[in-house]
Amino acid sequence: MEDVGDVLAQAWPETLDLVGSLDAAALATPTDLPGWNVLDLSFHLMLDAQRALVALADPRTGPADTDRVTYWAGQQRGLPGADEHAAYVRRAAAAYATPAGLLRHWADTVEGALAAVRHADPAAHVATQGHVLPVPDFVHTLVVEAAVHRLDLAARLPEAPPAPSAPLRCLREVLDGLLGHPVPVGWDDATYARKGTGRTALDAGERALLGADAARFPLFG
Repeated sequence: MEDVGDVLAQAWPETLDLVGSLDAAALATPTDLPGWNVLDLSFHLMLDAQRALVALADPRTGPADTDRVTYWAGQQRGLPGADEHAAYVRRAAAAYATPAGLLRHWADTVEGALAAVRHADPAAHVATQGHVLPVPDFVHTLVVEAAVHRLDLAARLPEAPPAPSAPLRCLREVLDGLLGHPVPVGWDDATYARKGTGRTALDAGERALLGADAARFPLFG
């Protein structure tokens, strides 16, 4: 629990600091999520911290119906409600009087959510998005979400530093778990993240190395 909580405490503030360093033009830069710019994706990430606050405020006794890997098996683009959520995020992000107002709201929510993680009972369970997970596995899903969207956010920001390595290692753990074995291609963590979530298409050589597993990509989106 301490390890994955520490990774989340690195991932969220690092992304906040990156976005906070951007000027207005950069905040309007498209991300790798179609239709969302950096500010839109920032609002979505704020909602993730808000979801953590809500879930951790109402712990459950279990049992769990999923874990840190299987949780992602049903997460694919184009699910029912995805278009409505995307439109809501764009409208809500644009409703802030200034980008600074959104970033303050996001920072406050992250601070509260990280405090909730630090004080959470690792033996408890939480409910989120129709599932029940052990608290450490739930926190792991937050790390993975943060890792994916950190790559999305910086995809067209050449000045952005490389994404932190620890969240990407958690993401690799999930992708290998969904695949059922370590991926037989020599991708670094960031490349595997982009290939495994469908951000970047497989080329012919990669498909040959993956064999029958190539048809299973993206492993989640």
